[in-house]
Amino acid sequence: MANEKNMICARVQTYSSAKIGACERHVERKNKDYGNVNVEPSRIPMNVHFKDPGEKSYMDILREMEAAGEVSRKGLRPDAVLFDEIIFDVNTMYFEENGGYEYAKKFYEEAYHYACEKYGERNIISAVMHADEINMAASDDLDRPVYHYHMHLVAIPVVEKEVRWSKRCKDPALVGTVKEVIHQISHSKKWASTEPLFDDRGNPILRANGKPKFRASYSVLQDEFYQHMTDHGFTGFTRGMKGSPVEHLTSLQYQIKKDTQRLNEIEQKTRDAELAYEPAKDLHKTYLEIEKIGKKSPVTGKYSVSKEDYDQLTALAKEGISSRSEINRLQESERHYRGLYYDEKNALCTLQKKYEQLKEKCKPFLDALEHFPEVVHKFLDTVRNLFAKREAEEKAKRERLRTEREKKRRDPCLKNRYRNNLDR
Repeated sequence: MANEKNMICARVQTYSSAKIGACERHVERKNKDYGNVNVEPSRIPMNVHFKDPGEKSYMDILREMEAAGEVSRKGLRPDAVLFDEIIFDVNTMYFEENGGYEYAKKFYEEAYHYACEKYGERNIISAVMHADEINMAASDDLDRPVYHYHMHLVAIPVVEKEVRWSKRCKDPALVGTVKEVIHQISHSKKWASTEPLFDDRGNPILRANGKPKFRASYSVLQDEFYQHMTDHGFTGFTRGMKGSPVEHLTSLQYQIKKDTQRLNEIEQKTRDAELAYEPAKDLHKTYLEIEKIGKKSPVTGKYSVSKEDYDQLTALAKEGISSRSEINRLQESERHYRGLYYDEKNALCTLQKKYEQLKEKCKPFLDALEHFPEVVHKFLDTVRNLFAKREAEEKAKRERLRTEREKKRRDPCLKNRYRNNLDR
């Protein structure tokens, strides 16, 4: 039976050529420092590669595939999506309940097989199971180190694209027929959903323009991944509620939740303690009066006090503990505001120095303004007019270029020439 606390998921992130480097450094553990503070460098050798890029970078592998004609970037923008990263994940405790590290290796090896069916193995750049991230909250609960096993898979989204003969082909019989089939990189086409959505009556749900709505492709991915893993004997988890706004709890989110619970418990205990130590508002004792409380036995050397004196001493002791906490808080506040004061004072001194420096630099201008105000104002008007003229010239130049581009775009001869260049 599936444990509803264990949810299986696959999250997709996309990267362009400019951003894939950061992903590669994290996935392949090439960083010196990690944003995830729970990475234990000593366990990095335990990470398992199901597809290892070796010493080559992700972009180097893509360039080699492109040079070999295995993929094509033809027609893509410079900032186009070139890589998909899928993070396959299940709650930390799922693996602890089923065999830990060895079970996780078998689980993610099968997840890799699913990805090969989805992308094609040759289009997968890297697939690695991370076993080096400790889950502090789960470790505290079980009183032993517990690690969060998950897999990062980086692949190139490739679709088959038919290139057809254009009208410029010398053989009229070939016009419109398939010239060649290329393996085009296209994330949008790779993840285009074709499964329509239906309402409660079984009617297709339409958009405002009358076209049908389709299920989100990532939702289809969750169904496929869940079905593949259960078909291959992995159970004990759920796909999650379809349409639920509840996100899958990652290791870090789980730890934050547990730490928040602990913090709330500590704050509650602190409030209870403060209530237990109410100040003795109506009780006043001098040092001399406190020293005279109690009588010393000449035989045992022990002191005895009356119940009234004992109650008073207890109340004063409680007030002392409560007051000490308040004094510490006030001292912290005093140090904080003293620091702010000195920061502002230093900032003010810096501004004063900059003001004096600026005033010294502007002294010739201020002197001229004092003795020859008409000349200075005339000079300023000349400068303003010069800048206004230059700005008007720049604006006219931009408008002229825009008009020329618009004219070229509307010119049918130029449009045909542009299309002919594409056909070539």
